[in-house]
Amino acid sequence: MSAISLQGISKRYPDHVAVDQLDLEVQAGEFMVLVGPSGCGKSTTLRMIAGLEDISAGRLLIGGRDVTHAEPHERDIAMVFQSYALYPHMTVYMNMAFGLLRTSNLLRSEVDQRVNEAAQRLQITELLQRRPNELSGGQRQRVAIGRALVRKPKVFLFDEPLSNLDAKLRSHMRGELERLHAELGITIVYVTHDQVEAMTLGTRIAVMDRGHLRQVGAPMEVYRRPADRFVAAFIGSPQMNFLPVPQRTGQAQAWLGEQFGAAALRPDALLGLRPEELTLSSPAGTPACALHWPGVVQRVERLGAEAYVQIRVDGADVLVRTEADAPLLPEQAIVLTPELSRLRLFDAQSGALLACRA
Repeated sequence: MSAISLQGISKRYPDHVAVDQLDLEVQAGEFMVLVGPSGCGKSTTLRMIAGLEDISAGRLLIGGRDVTHAEPHERDIAMVFQSYALYPHMTVYMNMAFGLLRTSNLLRSEVDQRVNEAAQRLQITELLQRRPNELSGGQRQRVAIGRALVRKPKVFLFDEPLSNLDAKLRSHMRGELERLHAELGITIVYVTHDQVEAMTLGTRIAVMDRGHLRQVGAPMEVYRRPADRFVAAFIGSPQMNFLPVPQRTGQAQAWLGEQFGAAALRPDALLGLRPEELTLSSPAGTPACALHWPGVVQRVERLGAEAYVQIRVDGADVLVRTEADAPLLPEQAIVLTPELSRLRLFDAQSGALLACRA
């Protein structure tokens, strides 16, 4: 396993900049997830690490060696693609063994051993003599991962490998990838637009937007203390709510001023709260708290173990997570009260995080 260092990495095309001066350190043995919306530059970054895209500016080091301009086969990496990229005319065994047989000096017995070990680890031993068209999507994905494993590279790169699978199989494969990483201690850089994959798989996650790195940190650190409004809105499902600072309640203003200082008194400030960080009560039973918002229930979505309630507050919709059997009906008057230890304050114009108690 090897560390990866991206130092001011950029990728420029004639009509746009895909990645702009990206600095990122991936530690040896780390599971780093690059996450962001479509077009943010995450896949381009992965392809530059792999050597499939030229680097316009900056330096790339793998295991301390400068590979900025090295050919892909000189980087000792293995990549798993979204499309699996299996050879349709070859058996599973040959799909996994072909690269080793063609490019390595290993004996056939050593290749057999590697393939059989990887197949056993991935629970596909019984599939070795089948062809890709005889396999399910999940089985094909395991073969693609096995083809990478047999090479025993320094770094594994994954480009949205689970996006073609159904929800149940994606959940299962997330568990398999997590287990493989724990067992092998391999260095992984993983690209996805799926926040659930990012939050559940990553040792750390790197949130990207329009070619720029917005925040890097442990999943719960990014979830609790987002660097700006973009990260706050993108990470988390459902996304964070943004509520105006109450202007009509002097008690609320005084309390916020004590907690956040002058930043809380700005007319363009917004409070960020996740759906689970708000509680609901009837107007008659409003808790004795300086900070709350009156609203009206719009709809209730009951999901079995919990419910999400959409509430109209000052012309905006707010989503609150609550108990599934909460007695709530559309058009019902309601009061929202925040968990005071989770307050975040954002600039409504720039999106910058002004203060955070989370």
